[in-house]
Amino acid sequence: MENKVKIARTQVSLTQQQLAEKIGVTRQTISLIEKGKYNPTLKLCLDICYVVNKTLDEVFWIEKEDK
Repeated sequence: MENKVKIARTQVSLTQQQLAEKIGVTRQTISLIEKGKYNPTLKLCLDICYVVNKTLDEVFWIEKEDK
C-alpha cells in the first residue's frame, strides 16, 4: 500500500524506532508500512496520523487511476 508515512515521520523529526514506541509497534512494522509491504489496520493508520499530526488523507490517500 502506497503511503507517505516516511515523509510525515521525518517532518516531525522522528526515527522509525521513536514512532514505533509512540504507537506500540515494532520498528520493523514501521519499516514495512513505509515500504508498502504491510497494510496497517485503520486504528494503526490513525495512531500514526495522530503522532505525526497529519490527517488520514495526507498520509494514506491514493489517487484512483483512470481506466
